[in-house]
Parts: sequence; structure tokens; C-alpha cells
Amino acid sequence: MHHSCVNGNTFTYPLLLKSCANLFSIPHGTMLHGHVFRLGFQSDTFVQTSLVDMYSKCSVIESARKVFDEMPQRSVVSWNTVISAYCRESLMDKALNLLKEMLVFGFEPSSSTYVSIFSGFSSGMKSFEFLSQGMSIHCCVVKRGLLCFEVSLDNSLMGMYAQFGRTDEARKVFDSMDEKTTVSWTTIMGGYVKVGDVAEVFKLFNQMRHQSIGIDFVVFLNLISGCIQLGDFLLASSVHTLALKCGCDKEDSIENLLITMYAKCGKLTSARMIFDAIIRKNVLSWTSMIAGYGHSGHPKEALDLFRRMVRTENRPNGATLATVLSACANFGSLNIGQEIEQYVFENGFELDQQVQASLIHMYSKCGSINKAREVFESVKNKDLTTWTSMINSYAIHGMANKAINLFEKMTTLEGIKPDAIVYTSLLLGCSHCGLVEDGLKYFKSMQTDFGITPTIEHYTCLVDLLGRVGQLDRALDAVEAMPPEVQAQALGPLLSACRIHGNVELGELAAAKLLGDSSKSSASCVLMANLYNSVGKWKEANSMRNLIDGNRMVKECGRSQVQISG
Repeated sequence: MHHSCVNGNTFTYPLLLKSCANLFSIPHGTMLHGHVFRLGFQSDTFVQTSLVDMYSKCSVIESARKVFDEMPQRSVVSWNTVISAYCRESLMDKALNLLKEMLVFGFEPSSSTYVSIFSGFSSGMKSFEFLSQGMSIHCCVVKRGLLCFEVSLDNSLMGMYAQFGRTDEARKVFDSMDEKTTVSWTTIMGGYVKVGDVAEVFKLFNQMRHQSIGIDFVVFLNLISGCIQLGDFLLASSVHTLALKCGCDKEDSIENLLITMYAKCGKLTSARMIFDAIIRKNVLSWTSMIAGYGHSGHPKEALDLFRRMVRTENRPNGATLATVLSACANFGSLNIGQEIEQYVFENGFELDQQVQASLIHMYSKCGSINKAREVFESVKNKDLTTWTSMINSYAIHGMANKAINLFEKMTTLEGIKPDAIVYTSLLLGCSHCGLVEDGLKYFKSMQTDFGITPTIEHYTCLVDLLGRVGQLDRALDAVEAMPPEVQAQALGPLLSACRIHGNVELGELAAAKLLGDSSKSSASCVLMANLYNSVGKWKEANSMRNLIDGNRMVKECGRSQVQISG
């Protein structure tokens, strides 16, 4: 068109710019921008908005904003285009500021505006400040009467709540919808998967089938993710069979999740069969199978598969290397770990923070805390995962004071906000070193200073902390103050402490609480039997053994490996 001296108009340039956006072609887009400028389309809102859209979809946000700021006239679509661009890039502060400007200039946001905002909250960082802002915007949407008329708006709002784990609010939106699409169902199901309510996921799935709602592969992603959490082989195989019937089993994401699902259920042979049957394996396929071996206590097989992978056209990524390093840590092989580290540096992964954190973990688990510290200190831009790996390394090596000092440096000097995982490491270190008051202080501060709700890991660390130093009454008080749903699991460490300190009476009280639960933990029965044995109460110990046999409980065997030489 240009070479034939035919000039574009207000309709042709937007079409051409849209093509550039679809092809992510910045050179052609900027060339068209030059033509638009020379031909005097600066005041054409339609053309200028298309320029903004082209730059934003090509992720050149600064240029998109510059064109927007220079527009003499703007439309709602113009504002939405820039807001959407910020949301796609997870620049939510800028998106919200622009939304405020839009209102100040007298433009009424459309449903598309709010879809972008809610979707941005769903995909961006899960700051609870953003959740509060999202809830405020939800109120604005309700006042404007936009809900229940736009399915995409309802779905995006539901997705925001689901991503923040607020399934109660997400469910209110879902139940209020007059029209539900498959996306509506998969969004609410994904929310329940995220919080671990697998029973509700399958309940919703059954409702979908009864209402003849179309089932797509995303539905199966949620179902398989639920099976991974449960580790229930019978349920997992049923879901797999249904996926086969619906023709969804050949989706790449489904195949990779099926590998993880069977590995989680302890069926590595089935996982390997699926892996071997994949004709065009991608990096996720290899990583899923390697992780399956590594997490199931087969680090040698994981390492062998990695060596096979590097001989194929599939290049490992950071997640693959992190998985392999985790397998090295479980295998206790420092030599193999160093071999993987060499691969990391030879292939340009030395700046990958996930890999750096895994190297720290690997060296500490293989007994080389100095090398772990060396890797940690070499990391220039440390994120929370990097700090957590080093804090955990100190904790498992019985260096609680170093773990505490590093934690204080992270939070005070570096201003990094801790999460539940780093507090687990901190409490573990305090427990192993008998730092009771420090442990209690951090257990309290995680809630009061950072709003972190304790998990079962934190509660068991708390009980272990008190039990190790013989403060058994205090440990029992802590258990009784816990939420009922975690008490049974938290009593296990208390029984172990009772055995170590020979306190049969308190152990019996704890066991009565635990064994009254329907789960009847085999591990706790074994601990109670060992407690009776330790004080010569053979009859009572035998009764515990009979309880295990009568209920056909199976105690899982633990194992640990470390390379001594070679």
C-alpha cells in the first residue's frame, strides 16, 4: 500500500496495527506509527487507541502510555486499553491510579474496565492490600448494577476471590449468577482446589454433569489437581478413565499432571507408562517424571532420567534443575550435586533464583553448610525463597542462632516480608536447639506482626519445641488451645516427647484424645506402644499393637540416604 502511494485511512490503520499486535511485530508497528504521525492522525481517537493497543500487546507499556497521554481526546476504550495493559503486566498500582484518573475526568468505567482490574488481581502478586482494594471495587460494581448481567465480569470477580483463597466470597458470586458458563464452573472449582477442599471440587463436578454443562480439559486439570492432593489411587484412576472417555487425556497439561498424580499416589509404574507413551515430550513432561521419582524416594531414577533428558532436544529449565537438585539432596550425593552445579554454570542458569535456592538446599542436605553459605552469599538479588533456603539450612544443621540472625537481617535490614514457610524453618531451628522463648516469640509474631495464620507444621513445631525440653503440661495446653481440626496431628509430637521423658500419665491423656478421633493414627499408636515399652508396661504396649493389627493400620517406613564416599 505504501509503495503504491496509497495512503491509509481511519479504518485501514487500526486493522494494520491490530495485525502487528497479533504478530508481536514492534518494527512494523513503529513504522505504521510514523505513517500515522506524518499523515496527521494524531487527533483521530480510533487510530490513536489502536496505537495504544498495539504497543501494550507488544509489552512496550511506556510507548503505549506516551501515546495515550498525548491524545487530545480519549474514549472509554482508550482508558480501558491502558488499564488492561497495566493489569496484564501485573502493574496493579498503576492500573488503579489510572482508574481513579478515569473517574476524575468524568468517564464511566465499563464492565470491560472491571474485568481487567479483577483479572489483574487474580494474576498479580497476592497482596492482601490488593484484596481489600478489590473488595472495594466489587462494591462499586454492585452499586452500578453491573453484576449478574455480564458473565465475564462475574467470572473475573470470582477468579479474584478464588486466587486469594476467599472461596466463601467466590461462592456467593457463583451462586448469584443467573447464567453460568464452563469457565464459571472451572473458576470456582479452581478456588476450592487452591484451599484444599477437594470434596467440594468433586461435588461441583457432579453438579456440572447433572446439569449437562460442557466439560473441557480445564475441568480435568482441577479434578486431577484434587487427586494429587488426596493421593487416592482409586479416585485418580476413575478421573483418568473419564478423561479418556471425554478425549481430554492427550492435552499436554493433562498428560503432565497425570504423571504427577500417579506418582503422588505411589504408582510410579503407571506414571512412567504415561510418560513413555507421550510421543512429543516437552520440558514439563520430563520435569514431571523426574519430580515424580524424586518426591517418591527414588532419587537415583530421577538423576538417571535427567541424564537421559539432556541427551534429547528438550533443554532443562530452572524448574527441572531445581527438581534434580532436590533429588540430589534426598540422595545425599555431594558429587552428583556438584555435577549438576557444573551443568548450571555451563548452561547459564547461575542467576536463576529458583536454581540458586535449590543449590543452597542441596549443599546443606549433603552436609556442606559452608558451601551452602557460599552459594547464598554469591546471590546478588536475594528473594524470599533464597533467604528461606539459607535459614532452613542453618535450622537443620542445629545453628538456630544463625538462622534467627539471618531472619532478622532479612526482615529488618532488607525489608523482605516473611511467609509461612520461613517461619516453619525458624521454629524448627528453635525446637532443635531448645530455644523455647525465642520459638514462642516467633510463633506469636508471625500472627501479630505479619498476619500469618499458623498451619499444622507450625503447631507441630510448637509442640515439639515445648516437648523436647520436658515442658509437657505446657505442650498439652498448647494442643488444647489449637483449632480442633489440627489437634490430632499435633498430639503426635507430644506422645513422642512423653516417651522420651517417661511421662506415661500425660501420654495416656494425649493418646485418649488422639485415639478417640476417627482417623486413629497408626503412627500415634506406635508411639504409645513405645511409651509403654519404655516403662515396662508390656500388657498395655501389646494392646496398642493389637489395635494397630485389628484396624489393619500400616506404619510407613522412613528412609534416609547419604553418600559416604565416591
